[in-house]
Amino acid sequence: MSALPIAVTCGDPAGVGPELLASWLRAHPEQAASVVPIGPADWIARLGQGLAVGPKDFVTRPGQPDDAGQLIAIEAMELAARGATGGRFAAVVTGPVNKKGLAGVGYDFPGQTEFFASRWNGEPVMAFAGGKMTVGLVTWHIPLSEVPRAVTGADIRRTVLALVALRTKLGDRRPRIAVCGLNPHAGEGGLLGKEDDAVIRPAVEALRAEGHDVIGPLPGDTVFHRHLQGEFAAVAAIYHDQGLAPLKAVDFSTSANLSLGLKHVRTSPDHGTAYEIAGQGKADRGSFDSAMRLARVLSA
Repeated sequence: MSALPIAVTCGDPAGVGPELLASWLRAHPEQAASVVPIGPADWIARLGQGLAVGPKDFVTRPGQPDDAGQLIAIEAMELAARGATGGRFAAVVTGPVNKKGLAGVGYDFPGQTEFFASRWNGEPVMAFAGGKMTVGLVTWHIPLSEVPRAVTGADIRRTVLALVALRTKLGDRRPRIAVCGLNPHAGEGGLLGKEDDAVIRPAVEALRAEGHDVIGPLPGDTVFHRHLQGEFAAVAAIYHDQGLAPLKAVDFSTSANLSLGLKHVRTSPDHGTAYEIAGQGKADRGSFDSAMRLARVLSA
């Protein structure tokens, strides 16, 4: 295990991120020295440790997002990213953010994955693990109408190789990766779309020729069942909801979001800010626990 601590950003301070870490620290007091919380000064003071960002007079108001909180979320991400680059942190765990709120204060990225890819000069793969399923996304934060034009063989290759590396790190000797088709029935031999045979199949065949245990394109309506039955170590989904709808139906409280393919490890809970329950002690910590555990394992 790395001797360096893990940076944990607050996310939107009005969301459930701050209380999830506070709950985790109460449950794991022996690991308090292994994390560095980053967030508003009043939250850091209550925790008794960490790095304060934003105005000192900012008051965290659970369930009441505002622009000041969005700026704090960004500043926390910046500090965590710089710390990892500078060798201060072994990994970064990020609290959930409000993408629309961030955009409203000038944040230039669709999500946190793209932010860390920019700061760490890498090409990321968004993936999810920690529960029964492991899923990587070939495309993610783009409109569904743009997906067919956006999918490339290079994207498929990058996603599959990132999943191979992830599952190997998690203990699989030779992980078998399934690649979803784009269209119903994986195109049905061209009757329901050309992309599966024209783009996805050649990418899979090239990976197989290199010695990787990968299969596809497979119909998206059956591949996740086969994954759960143990036939595959992971699934590469072509677009956001193709992968995340089945994963969150099964692993909503146990899976974490991973940014693969970057110089440093970044994980996050796979849920949002949950303003409606923020500050009430109702937030399920399962996904956050997975994010913390995977950050330590993957940065070892």
